Order: sequence, then C-alpha cells, then structure tokens
Amino acid sequence: MNKRVLIIESVHPILKDILSNHGWECVENFSCTYTDLQELILQFDGIVLRSRLPIDAALVNLPHRIKFVARSGSGLENIDIVACRNNGIEVISSPEGNADAVGEFAIMNMLACLNKIFPANESVRNHLWLREEHRGQELNSQTIGIIGYGPMGKSVAKKLSGFGCNVVAHDKYLSNFSDDYVEEVSLSELQERATIVSLHIPLSEETKDYADADFFAGFRHNLFFINTSRGNQVHVQALLDAIATGKVIGAALDVLPFEKASLEGLNANPLFEELIQNKNIILSPHVAGWTQESYVKLSSVLAEKIIAKFNY
Repeated sequence: MNKRVLIIESVHPILKDILSNHGWECVENFSCTYTDLQELILQFDGIVLRSRLPIDAALVNLPHRIKFVARSGSGLENIDIVACRNNGIEVISSPEGNADAVGEFAIMNMLACLNKIFPANESVRNHLWLREEHRGQELNSQTIGIIGYGPMGKSVAKKLSGFGCNVVAHDKYLSNFSDDYVEEVSLSELQERATIVSLHIPLSEETKDYADADFFAGFRHNLFFINTSRGNQVHVQALLDAIATGKVIGAALDVLPFEKASLEGLNANPLFEELIQNKNIILSPHVAGWTQESYVKLSSVLAEKIIAKFNY
C-alpha cells in the first residue's frame, strides 16, 4: 500500500518535495471540509494542516487509516492531542521552524517599547522634535521574565544573552532548566523581579485568560508586556485597566483573542477599538513567526520529522 499524506492547507512546497522524494504520495486538497475529512481519513496515512479545521475526538474516533497529524507551526489548539493518542495517531508539530523568527520579533518589540519608537516616529511625521519626551531605556538595565521555556522561550533567552540583561524564566511543566541564558524561578519570583514580561505558553483551557487582573497586579514593578503566543491568553480588559493605572507601561500584542479560528482576519469586538486607540499598545497581525525563512523551515522540519517516524 502506498504511503499517502493529505495536505489540507497551504504550506511551503519543500514539504511536498521532501516527502515525495522519500516515496510518499502527497495530495493537496485546500478546499477540504470537516465533512470531507470524515471520509478521507480512511484513504490517507497522515494529514498536514495549519489551523483551518479541527482534528477533534469526533473525527479521530471514526474508523481511520491515519497514523499522524502534522501541524505546520507550534500551536496545537485545533487538535485534540489526547483523542489522537488514544486512537493511535501521533501529533507532530514544527515549533523549531519559526522559533528564531519569534525570538527576534519579541526582542524587537521590547526595544520598540523601551525606546518609544512608534510615538517618536509619529511625532516627527507631525513636524515635532521632542527629544526629551522620547528618552528611552536600555535593555541591559531590565530584568526580562519569560513565561514558558519551550522552543520560543529558549529562542528569546538565547538572543537576549548578547544584550547583558538579567533573564529569568518560569515554566509550570518544566524543572531544572536553568542554563547559560536563563535562571529558573517560580512565577511569584518572576513577578517580583521582572520589568519586561514575554509570554510563550501554549493555548489550553488552563492558559485561557492567563494574563488577567490578578496576574498584572502580582508584579512588584511597573512593566512592559509582550505577547507572541495566543490572543486568548490575555484578558484584554484587564490589560487595558493595567495600562490605565500605569502598572503596565506599554504592551506589544502580535496576537488577539478576536482572531478567527483560521487566524485569517478578526471577529468584530468593541474592545478591539479600545486597543487600536491606545497609544501604549503596539499591534501586529500574528506575524511574529511569519518570515520568509520560517516559511521554509516550518515545512522542512515537519517533513523531516514525518520521515524519521514513519518512513517504513
């Protein structure tokens, strides 16, 4: 029986090239619906996707031939990992593919916040020359708190090592991970010491609204807040309130809870209007890991993992 993989979303062609060169039949079906999948799982050994469709318990409990579900990227919130495991399906992702991009993007936002780049740019375009108002801070004077020390958090920490700043990290599910780049601490100690916080945790029911009013109130220092993970991990009203009180000096949000499930576009929400009007918030459209280089690496890493596990 031929090894067959169904690709239901656009990924870099290198994935198809690598798999084809190792004997896989690759079928692209970008218009595939959830209903279509219910039949197609009897015809393929694996599925490659991003975030357009859910791979849930109802689907994988059906009779199937699927041996793996491969997510191009890091977020697995659209895949029921437990249900897959219980049905003999391995879940594969490729966070290594865009970890460098996310690390650079997070640090760029730290520097932009500290140096007031966006208000400075706007003031000059308005024919103002306000030097004192845009006096910045140096990154090496800060203590950076990284929450979540997986591939993304590690990338941020490694890249920060050249700036000479203190870096601490907390991860609820890891221990003894202090290394040349970070000091492992509890969440309470991170809140005691950090002046910049960068969030790098997966989205789950446990981490929904992770950054809420109590989270921000728990910090000793006023802080800058960076989120390149998932929008639903931040309680937007709590963040706006923390900015209004000065507890959060500024924030950079690459992700929003108003994103559509496919991550393409936004759902209407009045809080979004408050975000875009707030001068202390930098917004970007979920592009931290969206570089020319990561586009290739996400697919090549994924293909190599598939071959390593399933090239029987």
